[in-house]
Amino acid sequence: MSMQPSSSALVPSLTPSARVAAVVRHAVAAGLLGETAPVAGFIDTDGVRASVAALHEAFPGVPAVLHTFAAKASSLVPVLRLLARCGMGCEVASPGELRLALDAGFAPSLIVLDSPAKTRDEIRRALAVGVAINADNLDEVDRIASLRPADAVSAIGLRVNPQVGGGSIGAMSTATATSKFGVALRDPGARERVVKAFAAHPWLTRLHAHVGSQGCSLELIAAGIGETYRLAEEINATLGRRQVTGLDIGGGLPVNFADDEVRPTFAAYAAALRAAVPGLFDGRYELVTEFGRSLLAKNGFIGALVEYTKEAGGRRVALTHAGAQTATRTVFMPEAWPLRVGAFDSEGRPKDGPPVVQDVAGPCCFAGDVVAHARPLPELRSGDFVVLYDTGAYYFSTPWSYNSLPRPAVYGFELAGTGGRGEPEVRFAPVRDAQTLDSVSAESGLAHADALLAPGRPGAASPGVTGWSGA
Repeated sequence: MSMQPSSSALVPSLTPSARVAAVVRHAVAAGLLGETAPVAGFIDTDGVRASVAALHEAFPGVPAVLHTFAAKASSLVPVLRLLARCGMGCEVASPGELRLALDAGFAPSLIVLDSPAKTRDEIRRALAVGVAINADNLDEVDRIASLRPADAVSAIGLRVNPQVGGGSIGAMSTATATSKFGVALRDPGARERVVKAFAAHPWLTRLHAHVGSQGCSLELIAAGIGETYRLAEEINATLGRRQVTGLDIGGGLPVNFADDEVRPTFAAYAAALRAAVPGLFDGRYELVTEFGRSLLAKNGFIGALVEYTKEAGGRRVALTHAGAQTATRTVFMPEAWPLRVGAFDSEGRPKDGPPVVQDVAGPCCFAGDVVAHARPLPELRSGDFVVLYDTGAYYFSTPWSYNSLPRPAVYGFELAGTGGRGEPEVRFAPVRDAQTLDSVSAESGLAHADALLAPGRPGAASPGVTGWSGA
């Protein structure tokens, strides 16, 4: 893969935190954060390129490997297009994500459709454009067989659940005994049924397994991939032909949210696989990966205005514009998804001073909307800013529209040399515009405002105005 030279090569080496500080300063000065833009997301484009390069470098000498990006981790067309230009494919799990991937410019042959509940129409569309499909279960294999044209070029695989156990976050563990994903291999008769399905359908050429994500160890992930590899060997040996030619080994590399260090690395992940499943890398199987969070989490952050501060029960509370609407997992599962918080002054410069134990709360109208509990930070005041680090994946890209809060703007950034005062210059590019209130209303059914006001009933806007229809 060829990489374009990065403009940040002109910038003296900065720590990740110093890079964020430079960006916050410039964003406030440019009005991208402030009174009229109280929350925004920021993506480090040079960081994204470096993460993609690290992933490719972790698989040296592997004859055939397709690294796909899990679109759910950042369903933003400009981000997806950047990843496509960096040599990535795309993993999608819905008609919407498939549309975004195609709009971003991914070739259909580099797109993989995963979903536990694909409709017939969804399957038809994927087959029509040549997108690869991983069936979630044996009934879906039968459905694909009934819909697949004879000249179809889509690679077809079957997802299996190796049932090797869960990690520390149950909701992120997909290889438990009762996981909703894939064919549970250790259930009675399941393995035999999988082999029969491959025997019946010569076009079934891939196996897919994804053990989990945050909270899952490298050893657990490698164990699940090892079970899948051994199943592929068994199928090919039983059928007496090399029918399984590809292994989709999923993603799931966890992210360190405790500090700036990237750990585990893609190199460590590949080393764990080589140790546990050496045959995986001998070139007999095309490999597909599906990383998301681990590529983008540390390459993005959320900046938010502190609107008010108060005291409650002896605790200082900072009310900001970054809460459950953009940090949903952290608010509802703070122990599993803790985030580091940075304190910045009204000019976007890092605050210093003695730490004060504070809650950092969001704007949503429920008491639990707190992104950081009892956190020692320099004292926050109205007009300051907070930064939620390591939120480049999932957080601002897929916001929750609770309280009809508008979606925040998102910007890409790069550091481009030094300015007159010796500080890094920062360039911004729009990724997603802030949602307007007109858009909020339109998405909430404005065009059908009178649809429920049937004629002759109390509250009817005017005679003859009705949205009701019958069979």
